[in-house]
Amino acid sequence: MKTTKTAHPPITSLPDLIDKMTTPSSALKQAVSDAGGEIMILGVAGKMGPTLAELIIRAGGKVIGVDLFPDSAVKSYLGQIGVETIQCDLFDNQKLNTLPHASHIILMAGTKFGSSVNEPFTWAMNTYLPGKVVEQFRDSKIVYLSSGNVYKFSDVTGAGAIENDALEPIGEYAMSRLGGERLVQFVAQKNQIPTCIVRLFYATELRYGIIHDLASKIKNKIPIDLSMGYFNQIWQGDANAFIVRCLSLCAVPAKIINLTGPDVLSVRHVAQQLGELMGIEPQFQGKESPTALLGDTSEIFRHFGKPLISIDQIIEWVAWWVMHEGASLGKPTKFEKRDGKF
Repeated sequence: MKTTKTAHPPITSLPDLIDKMTTPSSALKQAVSDAGGEIMILGVAGKMGPTLAELIIRAGGKVIGVDLFPDSAVKSYLGQIGVETIQCDLFDNQKLNTLPHASHIILMAGTKFGSSVNEPFTWAMNTYLPGKVVEQFRDSKIVYLSSGNVYKFSDVTGAGAIENDALEPIGEYAMSRLGGERLVQFVAQKNQIPTCIVRLFYATELRYGIIHDLASKIKNKIPIDLSMGYFNQIWQGDANAFIVRCLSLCAVPAKIINLTGPDVLSVRHVAQQLGELMGIEPQFQGKESPTALLGDTSEIFRHFGKPLISIDQIIEWVAWWVMHEGASLGKPTKFEKRDGKF
C-alpha cells in the first residue's frame, strides 16, 4: 500500500535519511568553529551518537568517539566518516584515565530500556558514571545529556515544565537521571568546570521515535493507548544541532536547559494525520489523562531559534517510510508509560 501524495518530498533511502540528519546549517558550522579543537563524544554508539558525530564532522569539526562498541559495524562506520574511535569501558578507571584530553565533551552515556529489571546497572550508568566522568575531564567544557523524565507530569493545557519547576521523577530510571544531574552539578561546581545539563525529552527520526511508534501501530492495526495523550517531539537532526550549540552555554554553576520540539502534540490528532496519509484508520484504547510528560523549550529557542524541521514534515516522512517498509531500529519508545517502568 502506498501513502497519499504529500507536500514534503519523502525520504526514500537510509543514505538520504542520514544525509538529512547530518547536513549542518550555517549556525551549526559557526558553533563548531567557535568550539575549536576536538569534541569528544562519550557514548557515541547509541541511537543519536553516530549522527551527532557525523553532523560535527560535516560541519568542519574533529570528533573522538568513545564507547564499548558492542556493534563493531558502528565503530567501522564512524571510522569511515572520519571519527577517531576509542573502545573504552568508562567504569574502568585505568582506561578512563588513558582517554585523551578534549576541550569539549558531550556525555551521552546512559541507559533507559530495561532499567526496571536491572536497577543497580541503571543507577551506575545514570548516576555514578556521570559524576566520575566530569571529575576526569576537569579542563573541558561539558554538555551532559539528561532526561525530561526528571520532571513531574504537566497539565496538558499548558506549555510543559520549565527548567526551575519542581522535580518529581517517577520510577528508578527517572530518579537515577536526577541523581546523575546532582552529581554532575556537585563535581562541576567543586572543580569550576563549565557545564550544561540538557534535559532531552523525545527526539525522532524515521526508524525510531514516538511518531514511528504510532505509524507502526496504525499499519499493524494495533490499538494506540491514549493514557499519555500528549507529547513533544523534535527531529533528531535538529536535536543534535542544539546539543552541539549548547557547548556555548556551559557555565559555572551548571546551566540546565530543556530540549524537545516547540509544540504540545495530541497523540490522537497525530495518529489521525498519519492514518489519513497511510490510508488506514487508527484504532485507539483508553482516554487522555489531564497530565503528561511535557517540556517548555522557550529557553533554548531564545538562544538558538526554532527547529528547522516542522512536525508536519516529520509526520509525512514517517508515514511514507513505514508504509514502504523502511528500516526500523526495533526500539519502541514506551512513551505511553505513566509508571516510569521502562
